[in-house]
Amino acid sequence: MSQEPTTHNTESAPGAVPFWRDPDKRAIVFQVVALGLVLFVSYYLFSNTQANLQRQSIATGFGFLDTEAGFEIGESVINYSAANSYSRALVVGALNTIKVSFIGVVLTIILGTVIGVARLSSNWLIARLSAAYIEVMQNIPVLLQLFFWYAIFYESFPAPRQALNPLPGLFLCNRGLIFGVPASDPAHMAMAWAFLGALALGYGLNRWGVRRQIETGQIFPAVRVTLLLCIILPMLGWLLYGAPTAMDVPQMQGFNFKGGVTVSPEFSALLIGLVLYTSAFVAEIVRAGIQSVSRGQVEAALAVGLFPGQVLHLVVLPQALRVIIPPLTSQMLNLIKNSSLAIAIGYADFVAVTNTTINQTGQAIEGVALIMLAYLFFSLSTSFFMNWYNKKMALVER
Repeated sequence: MSQEPTTHNTESAPGAVPFWRDPDKRAIVFQVVALGLVLFVSYYLFSNTQANLQRQSIATGFGFLDTEAGFEIGESVINYSAANSYSRALVVGALNTIKVSFIGVVLTIILGTVIGVARLSSNWLIARLSAAYIEVMQNIPVLLQLFFWYAIFYESFPAPRQALNPLPGLFLCNRGLIFGVPASDPAHMAMAWAFLGALALGYGLNRWGVRRQIETGQIFPAVRVTLLLCIILPMLGWLLYGAPTAMDVPQMQGFNFKGGVTVSPEFSALLIGLVLYTSAFVAEIVRAGIQSVSRGQVEAALAVGLFPGQVLHLVVLPQALRVIIPPLTSQMLNLIKNSSLAIAIGYADFVAVTNTTINQTGQAIEGVALIMLAYLFFSLSTSFFMNWYNKKMALVER
C-alpha cells in the first residue's frame, strides 16, 4: 500500500516594509530635512547680515554697553546721569518698566475686582454704571486713552508758578503731582521691617484661624487683626526711634519745584490709561468667575447665618479664583506688554531708552534683541508666578 507524500502548506514570511512606506522612518527623515532647512536658512541670514554690516562698516556686538551714554533720563528709580554707561541707562529703563507694570497690575486687580463685583450688584444704578464703564473702556484703544490722559495733564493744569495747592505741601501742575514726604531717617526702615513682620504674622494667624475654624467652627477675624498689626507695629517702631516728624516739603525754586516727590505726567498718564483699560477686561473675568459658582452655595451660606461680605470672602471668591486666574494671567501679560506704548507719550521705559541707544550707536540688531529678551523675561516671570498660584488654588482630589 503506497503512502502518499504529505505536503506542508508553509506560508512565506511577510516581506520587509519598504523604507518609504514605514511611517516611523519617514517621520525621522522629515524631521532631519526640516532641521537641515532651518539651519541652512539661519546660516544664510546670519552670514548675509554679517556681510552687509561689514560692507557698511557697522560694528557688531555688545561692547557699546560699557561706553558713556551721553543722554539724560527724565525719571529714574536709581541714581543716573548722562556720564553713566549705556548699560546703566538700560537698567534704568527696565526698572521704570517694572515700576509702572507692578503698580499697574496691583491697581488693575483691585479696580477690576471692585467693578466686576459691582456689575452683579442688586442695585440697578451701580450695576448699570459698572456695565457702562466696561463697555466704554474696552472699546477705546489703549493708545488713544494714553493720549487723552497725557493731554489732560498738559492742557488742563497750570504752570509750576501757578500750581494748584489743595493741601499744604501738595502741588498739582503740568509738571506732575508734587508732594512732601518724611525726611530720610532710620526710623522709616524700622517701620518698613515692622510692616513686613506684621504681614508675616498676619499670614500665620490666618492659617491658624483656618485650622481653628475647621476644628471648632469659630471664625477668627484674621483680616482685621492683620490690618491692626500693620498699623500698631510700624507705629511702635516709629516711637522707639524717637518719633521723627521732619518733612521734605517741595519748594518753588526758579522754574520748578525742588524737594519732595514728583509723579510725572508721563508716568501718571501711562498708569491711568493702562489701569482703566485693562481693569475693564479684568472686571468681566471676575464677573464670569463669580457667576460660575452655583447659586445654591450662596443661598446655603446665607442660610447658616453668614453675612454677604463673608459669603463673598469665604464661599464665592475661593471657588471663583479657579476660573479667574488663567484669563487674569493673560490680562496681566497684556498690561506689561502694553506698557511699551509709553514711548508715545515720552515716558522713559525700556523701549524708549533702548531706541535712544540705537539712534546714538547704530546697534539696531543688538538693541532689538535686548528688547525681545527683556519682555520675554518679564512675561515668563509673570507666567511662572501665576502658574504657581493657579496650581496652589486648584482643587485637590482625594
